[in-house]
Amino acid sequence: MLAMVDTAHPPLIARMFTRSDLVVLGLAAGLSVAAGLTHAVPSGAVLPFIASAGAVAVLASVVGRSVEQLGDRFGPGATGALQSALGNLPELFIALFALRAGLVTVVQSALIGSILANLLLVMGMAFVVGGIKHGPQKLDSTRARDIAVLMVLSVGAMVVPSLAAHIHTPAEPHEGALSIFVSVILLLLFAVTLPGSLRRTSSEPAIETEAPRWPLWLAIGLLAVAAVAAAFVSDWFVAALQPAMNSLHISEAFAGLVVVAIAGNAVENVVGVQLAAAGRSEYAFSVIIQSPLQIALVLAPVLVIASNLLGFTPLTLVFPPMLVAAVCIAVIMAVVITLDGESTWSEGAAMLGLYGVIAAAFWWG
Repeated sequence: MLAMVDTAHPPLIARMFTRSDLVVLGLAAGLSVAAGLTHAVPSGAVLPFIASAGAVAVLASVVGRSVEQLGDRFGPGATGALQSALGNLPELFIALFALRAGLVTVVQSALIGSILANLLLVMGMAFVVGGIKHGPQKLDSTRARDIAVLMVLSVGAMVVPSLAAHIHTPAEPHEGALSIFVSVILLLLFAVTLPGSLRRTSSEPAIETEAPRWPLWLAIGLLAVAAVAAAFVSDWFVAALQPAMNSLHISEAFAGLVVVAIAGNAVENVVGVQLAAAGRSEYAFSVIIQSPLQIALVLAPVLVIASNLLGFTPLTLVFPPMLVAAVCIAVIMAVVITLDGESTWSEGAAMLGLYGVIAAAFWWG
């Protein structure tokens, strides 16, 4: 006698994990193992780089899914802030290992590249996809104005030490001390504005459309495992970076500005465009814009202070003039486009075009 299949009560794994969850978790495990094997066993200059870059990107996706499955247990505002913070974990690890290896140009380019990738590439793709599917999309004009002020302030503070050095002011010989002072100010600014940001979002509905499928222990456990794995894979990624750049004839500036920035921001790259495609433009804007804000307010200052405390190659906020010009142009364009509280596909296309021009300019260094 054939056993009846209980369709009303699917297996536990099927209830907790969607097919895409299983694919992402399988890819994360497989690529992490491949990155470890290619790092330990000589296999050419490019293969270890590809394996570790893929592992970094997929592990970032696991981090994002784990935070999403925390749901509203900590409140939607806190969950959104946590997602943005942990989404930058791979980039933090990559930057620290790169500074230990003396790749300061890669780190500086990656910091600016992450801001450019989110403000121009990811936001541009979100505007194009959302605009084509749903027409002009509304943004929260008040929130956009507040974020624009913070974005200009934080990026402005980041580039002031660069201007002081390049125009040869009396502060030029003290770029290290000035960078640490600015970093402390940015971290204090983040601490002051964080509670207000959480209060603004605490009354909003949760980003998720369904109840969390993962129990709390599983979400926290996978988050911890993904974070630890990201630390190891980031070390292997940096170790493979220099040989790959030499083999592929890629400059340090282009590698940091494009390759490292995109790999380290995989969560925002995917989630923001998906939300825009679903017609949830305000959520897409919030997810995308949080990352460059946290890079300018938290990640860059932490790296400046940590590099000095840990004895790595010191990182300062004195960026090459071309990087300063690129990030200023990107911020101006993003602010001009979003201040009216509406986005269109043509504005997104303009952002993508500008990102392509900037990226091409750094191909040679």
